[in-house]
Amino acid sequence: MAIKKRELMEMIFKPTNIGNITLENRIIRSATYEGMSNEQGISTEEYLNTYTRLAKNNIGAIITGFAYISKGGRAMQPKQAGIDDDSKIDVFQSMTDKVHSQNGRIFMQIAHCGRQTTEQATGSVVRGASTKRSSYFGSLPKQLSTEEALSIIEKFADAAKRCKKAGFDGVQIHAAHGYLIHQFILPSINSRKDIYGVDPEKGIGLHFLKSIIERTKEKCGKDFPILIKVSSGDDYFNGFKRNQFIQLIRFLDEMKVDAIEVSYGTMDHALGIFRGEKVPLDVVLEYNPKYKTNNSIVRFLRKNAFYPFMKPRIKMFSPMYNLAYAKIAKQHTQIPIICVGGFRTKQEMSDALEKKETDFISLCRPFICEPDLIKKLKANNAYKSKCLNCNICAVMCDSPNPTKCYFGEAV
Repeated sequence: MAIKKRELMEMIFKPTNIGNITLENRIIRSATYEGMSNEQGISTEEYLNTYTRLAKNNIGAIITGFAYISKGGRAMQPKQAGIDDDSKIDVFQSMTDKVHSQNGRIFMQIAHCGRQTTEQATGSVVRGASTKRSSYFGSLPKQLSTEEALSIIEKFADAAKRCKKAGFDGVQIHAAHGYLIHQFILPSINSRKDIYGVDPEKGIGLHFLKSIIERTKEKCGKDFPILIKVSSGDDYFNGFKRNQFIQLIRFLDEMKVDAIEVSYGTMDHALGIFRGEKVPLDVVLEYNPKYKTNNSIVRFLRKNAFYPFMKPRIKMFSPMYNLAYAKIAKQHTQIPIICVGGFRTKQEMSDALEKKETDFISLCRPFICEPDLIKKLKANNAYKSKCLNCNICAVMCDSPNPTKCYFGEAV
């Protein structure tokens, strides 16, 4: 029994492939916003050092924070990285060279925010799959015309080609968390009547994502790995259903992508994505651009009236909270499944892999506070991440500060 248990533990650390890329182990650093680029989206030395440090710590693969594919698709955070023009290739090349010198693997996550941004951030009218407004971001989006949608498809493929030139091992196309591709997928948002509308048979909008995958393969070659990040559900009134998720997985199976990462939710209800033990309300009221205020009366009302009203809708932390849908995904595809969300112990990771509930484990917050987590897991079968799920790091992504762990620090 002891031998078997040891073998199961070591399954985490067996080399395996995503596409034609061999990973040293089955643990992936999930895309994590860095806040380490300048206002033109050019990565700073701090950004480059962050990824070099992660590579030194034997993570199976690293996925960067979301990089915008065009200025019209950038996030409201002013320090987001961009991969929107060729002038940025050399900076990223220097980083991927350093990562590869440490035998690391790195994928860039590419994204367009669609309606989940602001005019101040993009410098232009916010555009989305439809004219439906985001409840959190507030801008009334202009619906992309068919021709504009086609142009953004090309921008995704061009961004992926830049990633390849810059030495990335592949790309992850962000089709989750309420960003533009997800807006096309969700029938609660996509009310279009053109080719990019909802497929009446499948009940979701797939043609926009299909075109992005096809054009990326045409421009980058079929051997350049494409990962897709999806949300298994959302928190909208007319929410994404289990059968719609299955249709999405079957579609990605047909498209023969190289891996699918299963996440949850949208940025309209962000605490459904990164669930915490509690909500750091004082930090929210101090730093969140929507809720911060210097007015003591407004602050009091938000804390003592608005928050108690919203609290029942907030999803709190539980271990491995997306694993149930990763298991469903594995029933409908042979493509490797990556599960993110709530893995904190080596035992949890080993059990999920041994039971074939997922093929890879991805982690975000644990690597913020412990870049050397892999070494600790190797050394101790009983190890548990030091991450407290306090979510201060997540809330502070909306501040001008670079992403870091605030455990034990005042903010």
